[in-house]
Amino acid sequence: MKKLLIVVDYQNDFVTGSLGFPEAAALEPKLHDKVQAYLDAKDDVVYTMDTHGENYLETQEGKKLPIPHCICGSEGWQLHGRLRYQLAYCPYFEKNTFGSLDLLHYLEEKRYDVIEFVGVVSNICVISNAVLAKAAQPEAQIIVDAQCVASHDSVMQEKAFDMLENLHIDVLNR
Repeated sequence: MKKLLIVVDYQNDFVTGSLGFPEAAALEPKLHDKVQAYLDAKDDVVYTMDTHGENYLETQEGKKLPIPHCICGSEGWQLHGRLRYQLAYCPYFEKNTFGSLDLLHYLEEKRYDVIEFVGVVSNICVISNAVLAKAAQPEAQIIVDAQCVASHDSVMQEKAFDMLENLHIDVLNR
């Protein structure tokens, strides 16, 4: 069985920086263990990096969320904690919006039986990329591990979980 783990946006600005929140910080040991299990099993691991330029406040997202974050090359843009080292040799996809078209194209070229998502923010970037994965690989089992994702808004997270399940994406450990 061919498996892929996708770690979404586990970057300093979402954990301890300008958009940080305690639930994101609490994920680090769980994410570390999950990534290590995939690496030990010789399964594939990739990750996404929310990536903005100095003109962030002039973008659509910047106008709706006027908090500069994940500015390319900044400390806030870097992967958080131990994952910075653990994921150092894994492929990654920079994205300037919620979903990654580069990840979508990657998934169009590969075939997986299982694609699992972890990371932040569950009701924004995790859901966006999980939907893209479902479009790219409709016959793969797409999973979101509820114990390995986080949001600053628990109500929106639950709504996202409901929507994911409605789209035939499995939400585990809910």
